[in-house]
Amino acid sequence: MRVISILGSTGSIGRSTLAVVEHLGDIRVAAMAAGRNMELFAEQVARFRPDLAACEDEECADFLERELKTRGADVPGIKVGTDGLVAVATHAGAETVVSATVGAVGFIPTLRAIEAGKKIALANKETLVMAGEVMTAAAAKSGAEILPVDSEHNAIHQCLRGEKMSEVKRLILTASGGPFRTRSKAEIALATREEALNHPNWDMGEKITIDSATLMNKGLEVIEAHWLFGLPAEQISVIVHPQSVIHSMVEMVDGSIIAQLGVTDMKHPIQYALTYPDRLLGCLPPLDLAGLSQLTFEEPDIDRFPCLGLAFDALKRGGTTPAVLNAANEVAVRSFLDGRIGFTDIAEINGSVMSAHTTQPASDFGAVLNADTWARNHAENMIAARSTAATAPV
Repeated sequence: MRVISILGSTGSIGRSTLAVVEHLGDIRVAAMAAGRNMELFAEQVARFRPDLAACEDEECADFLERELKTRGADVPGIKVGTDGLVAVATHAGAETVVSATVGAVGFIPTLRAIEAGKKIALANKETLVMAGEVMTAAAAKSGAEILPVDSEHNAIHQCLRGEKMSEVKRLILTASGGPFRTRSKAEIALATREEALNHPNWDMGEKITIDSATLMNKGLEVIEAHWLFGLPAEQISVIVHPQSVIHSMVEMVDGSIIAQLGVTDMKHPIQYALTYPDRLLGCLPPLDLAGLSQLTFEEPDIDRFPCLGLAFDALKRGGTTPAVLNAANEVAVRSFLDGRIGFTDIAEINGSVMSAHTTQPASDFGAVLNADTWARNHAENMIAARSTAATAPV
């Protein structure tokens, strides 16, 4: 029986992971962590009976314990905060860690899991964006294996099975184009929160959905692909594929293009990562090829979606710049969701913070965290200054 732990069990990836666990039947969840959605978390803990549960703070822990007792369920060990996440990530009984937290909060626990030599089913792209050099060096030292859960990187991993990296010309990440793919620059500038959260193909959390609308999600994936597969920015490209049937492709030096196709459901890449190198019967219906009306492709428009260009620039600059871009983007997206800034302000803030940053080497943990903190503070100050200017009397 496989034994896993899950960071972020109440999010969309976490919920899909638990659905795969139930489908396969031979996986035990030894530890799981969530943020503040304690009603759902209590239901999950009662159902899957982990040895250890972790949540955001003592208030959440008290609620979880009361709710489990009310249900008549077993109460596992409960830990809180970063220490709790690390405890889940390094649980001695788990051989695989599903890293599905959103944002930089997953950085430390995922690093600790890598240092412990766990197999990492990685859905938290910020981990490699922030500190790919640190993470890959730690994996090389401990022997940890990092398997991507993002559908695009998972697709590339599948395309590369049995191939020589020396024969790879480029990686081609597909993007749906998001909800504003056909809108003009002027229309995008007026985008509302509700419109940005209305993704045409995928049902995801708020942050990743906004990133998909700005194409920052694809930009972060470009940086992640560099660290996962060891290719430079010049050998990584993005193509808009609105149907989201081809999840990504690899072009070989002889001109052959290998593609991975599948239904638009995250359960497939999750199961692939959990069972690799084996393939087991999936829980999804087969892709109906005859029912596909068309598969289309477009070049991404950097002018309308500048976040994608910023990500390529950050990768080329290297060092702490990707961590700075990621941190600024988290602050900007949160501010947009809270109604403090407009949609196109996200890219403007990201670019301004990047421009103000002096790139430093990112070979150690401290440098990455310092860059992350600096970028968050700088972005917050910029947003606060905008708010002050907007409300100042004329």
